[in-house]
Amino acid sequence: MKKMSRNVLLQMEEEDDDDDGDIVLENLGQTIIPDLGSLESQHDFRTPEFEEFNGKSDSLFFNDGQRRIDFVLVYEDESRKETSKKGTNEKQRRKRQAYESNLICHGLQLEATRSVLDDKLVFVKVHAPWEVLCTYAEIMHIKLPLKPNDLKNRSSAFGTLNWFTKVLSVDESIIKPEQEFFTAPFEKNRMNDFYIVDRDAFFNPATRSRIVYFILSRVKYQLINNVSKFGINRLVNSGIYKAAFPLHDCKFRRQSEDPSCPNERYLLYREWAHPRSIYKKQPLDLIRKYYGEKIGIYFAWLGYYTQMLLLAAIVGVACFLYGYLNQDNCTWSKEVCHPDIGGKIIMCPQCDRLCPFWKLNITCESSKKLCIFDSFGTLVFAVFMGVWVTLFLEFWKRRQAELEYEWDTVELQQEEQARPEYEARCTHVVINEITQEEERIPFTAWGKCIRITLCASAVFFWILLIIASVIGIIVYRLSVFIVFSAKLPKNVNGTDPIQKYLTPQTATSITASIISFIIIMILNTIYEKVAIMITNFELPRTQTDYENSLTMKMFLFQFVNYYSSCFYIAFFKGKFVGYPGDPVYWLGKYRNEECDPGGCLLELTTQLTIIMGGKAIWNNIQEVLLPWIMNLIGRFHRVSGSEKITPRWEQDYHLQPMGKLGLFYEYLEMIIQFGFVTLFVASFPLAPLLALVNNILEIRVDAWKLTTQFRRLVPEKAQDIGAWQPIMQGIAILAVVTNAMIIAFTSDMIPRLVYYWSFSVPPYGDHTSYTMEGYINNTLSIFKVADFKNKSKGNPYSELGNHTTCRYRDFRYPPGHPQEYKHNIYYWHVIAAKLAFIIVMEHLAVLPRLGHSGMILAHCNLCLPVDCYMCYKFIYEIRFLEQLTSDFTDSYIFYMSIISFLFSVTFFFLLLSLGPTPCFPLSNVLS
Repeated sequence: MKKMSRNVLLQMEEEDDDDDGDIVLENLGQTIIPDLGSLESQHDFRTPEFEEFNGKSDSLFFNDGQRRIDFVLVYEDESRKETSKKGTNEKQRRKRQAYESNLICHGLQLEATRSVLDDKLVFVKVHAPWEVLCTYAEIMHIKLPLKPNDLKNRSSAFGTLNWFTKVLSVDESIIKPEQEFFTAPFEKNRMNDFYIVDRDAFFNPATRSRIVYFILSRVKYQLINNVSKFGINRLVNSGIYKAAFPLHDCKFRRQSEDPSCPNERYLLYREWAHPRSIYKKQPLDLIRKYYGEKIGIYFAWLGYYTQMLLLAAIVGVACFLYGYLNQDNCTWSKEVCHPDIGGKIIMCPQCDRLCPFWKLNITCESSKKLCIFDSFGTLVFAVFMGVWVTLFLEFWKRRQAELEYEWDTVELQQEEQARPEYEARCTHVVINEITQEEERIPFTAWGKCIRITLCASAVFFWILLIIASVIGIIVYRLSVFIVFSAKLPKNVNGTDPIQKYLTPQTATSITASIISFIIIMILNTIYEKVAIMITNFELPRTQTDYENSLTMKMFLFQFVNYYSSCFYIAFFKGKFVGYPGDPVYWLGKYRNEECDPGGCLLELTTQLTIIMGGKAIWNNIQEVLLPWIMNLIGRFHRVSGSEKITPRWEQDYHLQPMGKLGLFYEYLEMIIQFGFVTLFVASFPLAPLLALVNNILEIRVDAWKLTTQFRRLVPEKAQDIGAWQPIMQGIAILAVVTNAMIIAFTSDMIPRLVYYWSFSVPPYGDHTSYTMEGYINNTLSIFKVADFKNKSKGNPYSELGNHTTCRYRDFRYPPGHPQEYKHNIYYWHVIAAKLAFIIVMEHLAVLPRLGHSGMILAHCNLCLPVDCYMCYKFIYEIRFLEQLTSDFTDSYIFYMSIISFLFSVTFFFLLLSLGPTPCFPLSNVLS
């Protein structure tokens, strides 16, 4: 649908308004039961007519074949229930009768039919006649066609590739393109201005269901102490109705026998959900038409995200292969594995009393694996992903603006109605400061402050609970490492694979990651319910506000839940350990963990792989197997009546309900994955490839679920992806910082580069040319065993003999030096290089935003004089440019400027603290 021109809208607004919509609002008080009323008033109820099933299994109409079924309500006949609670059944029956009577008073037409397979079930079919549709279309400000769009579409710039895109596109002879119209909000008194060729087709099935659901959600059925109870959702939750849903138009495996049926479900299954269509583009227009804009924008975003992952996956695989093919040339790993180098280096104990001295070469296998992930290709990939995430968000904003224009949702925020739960609580009357008119609100300013305080406190409490679980995992790591150090072998035996691969560090990391994943899944289940309770207590006004509030709470929790362990390994583990003679203790009892001599990057990779892979497997079990098994069990129980012909509404009833927050969980799953792909991708270059494969399957699995396993959703409007957009922007900003800091502080890339360019040659090194030889010996400091404190001195293990010195991972002066155990010059060179790298990478990530803004501005200037269509595009691109500039200025520049300033000040004072000594020339740092 295309938006009508502004002049036509202004001309229509200047005419007089009509009061036809007031009838609906006045009818809200009819047939309410005060305190359940009395049985004497039952004769006033208007009940639906009962009709027998006519045997047409594909019919979407009442028995007369004229009135279309727009919604179906299902309940269990109380008179045939096998229960002793007769009083409860009677109350439920009277509430239902009052509700259905009110539906009829609102103009809806009802027809009841008993189930073919279970005579206790009754299906109430709801039809909205023309007058009701017109009345509520005006109340809901639904945009409907004025005239066909006669503007020419802009030709593609990639015309030479049409043969390729045609293979990937949906066959237009099967799914025909929708005719485009200029639209305007519907008004009954200007009905002649709208493009009404056929009254039955003017409101499509999705719009009809949306209007009927609007009525069902607001009709009252009970009044207790001046508090109204209303809405189909409350009735379904209380068990008065078992289900309420719109109908699918046909079976998904075959077309309907009704020639007037559009068979859109069949087309979606064939061209979208079927595995043979996995390589094709999604039919977004048909998805939007059948399921609504809210579902359509989700699949549009997921498809665009998957397309962008293709480039990231290719670069990630190339970097991984670079590391894999060059692992045999990894000099420092060879030194670790060499029996005359790593085999003779005795490492200091990593814990008190029970941990032994150990040889460096027991980490040989892990150092070989680390060469794959901690290579020069990883550094390049980290910089690339910082640019990629920025471009993805900017290009998605552009694509989203196009969809807003094409799907006619630009002014959606002005159309959205308040939630019925909000309207029911509006008991306080205040004067609007702008319009000076009375309006109703649910609570006063003081009451709102109290609610916000309570909700914030609850969220903060649960975040603290997650942090407590993370602390528990850290304590587990510290405790179990001592056990593994005592039980696992201390010497390397080449014939024993356990000794080669299962080091104390590896065993601790794997078990802790698995336990962390289990705790994450348990806390997820609990907090989902808590977050919904908190959001319901907040009482947001619109459905968009409700979802945005819930989104922020859930993501804040999920962020801490999923990423806290990764942040610990990346930025805290092994960073504050002191040295063997003066270790740092955590909680005054546990000695802080140390990393392998090669760093913590491999452990971060392990953690990321277990959580990301485990989450994908768990989600697929929940999303695919559970609905399929539930439907399979349902079909097994109905096998006795399978020879009977069942109507369309009964077939749909036995499908699974998706739930009102079903789409929310789909978004949440993908955003958490987006965080894994961007925040810690420097430690695992294959993450984009795994995400790409998962998303290709995810699109088709979600499509399969919607078309085959779930009842049809109520179509909903949506302008964009909502609160997920600023969340992704926040992740993108954080991703640049985290990847830069992973390369700088978690990876050993910067120390190796500093050694190669500065410390392998004079004046610091002994080699005549740049080389990595001697790197291991240079980066392991020496400690005198006699300087151990009492806790470590009494080590019971003596298998490696008596030693006067041992080595540890740090850059400190050896014993006997005037500044023994103080940080040496190598340490300060490395710190300076790390800070410089972070600043450079952060600035590289800024450049794509600046370049993209300039391209848009140039494009807008070129588009201006062409024609009306291009002018219209120009206006929206200017809006997009303004939003882009605002976002760019307010968020990215602000945070990055602060980060750059802090790092620059730190770097400056670092130089000043060293003084003008000849041993620290600035040229060496820059080199």
